[in-house]
Amino acid sequence: MNSDQLSNFNSNNSLATHRSDFYSTFNNQAIFIEPAAAASKPSTRQQVFERILANISEQDLLGKSYVEQYLRYKYRRNCKANTLRQAATSLEQFLSFFANRGNTVLEQLSREDIAVFVEALQDRGLKPSTVNTRLRNVYAFVRYLIIEYKVVSWELMERKIKLKLPDRLPRAIDAQHLDQLLAAIDNCRDRALILLLLRTGMRIGELRKCQVEDIDLYEQKILIYQSDKTCVGRVVYYSADAQQALLAWLRLRDPHKQHLFYGHKDKALSYEAARCIFKKCLQKAGLQYSSYTLHCLRHTFATDLLNATMPLECLRELLGHCSMEITRRYARLSDKTREEEYFRAMQRILKGECNENDQCDR
Repeated sequence: MNSDQLSNFNSNNSLATHRSDFYSTFNNQAIFIEPAAAASKPSTRQQVFERILANISEQDLLGKSYVEQYLRYKYRRNCKANTLRQAATSLEQFLSFFANRGNTVLEQLSREDIAVFVEALQDRGLKPSTVNTRLRNVYAFVRYLIIEYKVVSWELMERKIKLKLPDRLPRAIDAQHLDQLLAAIDNCRDRALILLLLRTGMRIGELRKCQVEDIDLYEQKILIYQSDKTCVGRVVYYSADAQQALLAWLRLRDPHKQHLFYGHKDKALSYEAARCIFKKCLQKAGLQYSSYTLHCLRHTFATDLLNATMPLECLRELLGHCSMEITRRYARLSDKTREEEYFRAMQRILKGECNENDQCDR
């Protein structure tokens, strides 16, 4: 990074911890970010939880009191708003289905009820991953009923129904398409948003929540205090081109706003707004029919680093994966060695150089 760009930065007050003393310069113009007022209203998670309970209380749901207690239990465990929504939706659907089969009490719950529920979801054409989410939530509820209230038998947990899920490869953006995309972005905010996603591998939800004080311009890193998906904090880094785009955006953005990318009244930029930005950029680049999504930027980040020989363990930390197996999917996508071995072997076959004495790897 050019030290002249950050000559007015107060090194005694790191950007990662003190927004009020954050100074920087870009083209000899100072950037100052004011501290934002602390929010006093209930958190989004609390608001979602209260809406869920209100919705359930209005329904004539079999085992409603157990569902309410279960959701309170998950809320106390600090489950995220989306987790609470998924659990409530799954249980509402399952218990309605269970009652429609002629059952009147939860004690009548059997393995067949769960199996038929899964079949009904599949018949509706739901994605396997969605059906699996519903199933996992049902089993989590059953386990809660067993442990807390002994309403149902442990036998339901002994032979759990399991789904075989497709193991898809992550989809990275083609190198030529990526060049087209970056060349087409002329909006300062949009360029900073896209490049930070591409160079850090952050999830869009993590970047949406990013505040200016979470950025360390000197070391070109962003602190994610709580991962959007795993609730585990981590540090991500960004490249020189992302730094340039970020500084340009810091110069233009409203210094009174708390979030790096903001929407109406300093709320974080919404998912829909971020998707619209990316869609607009694809259209400008002539890639509107490519079916690329914002998450493809994360896939591209991982694939590019693997092709540049970054170790899998290091990449796992940067991506914030809990399991190495998830990170290994990118290795399948970017295994240049396997590709080279294939074409080398195929060339021998086409030249007729192979014979029965060739050794095969086993």
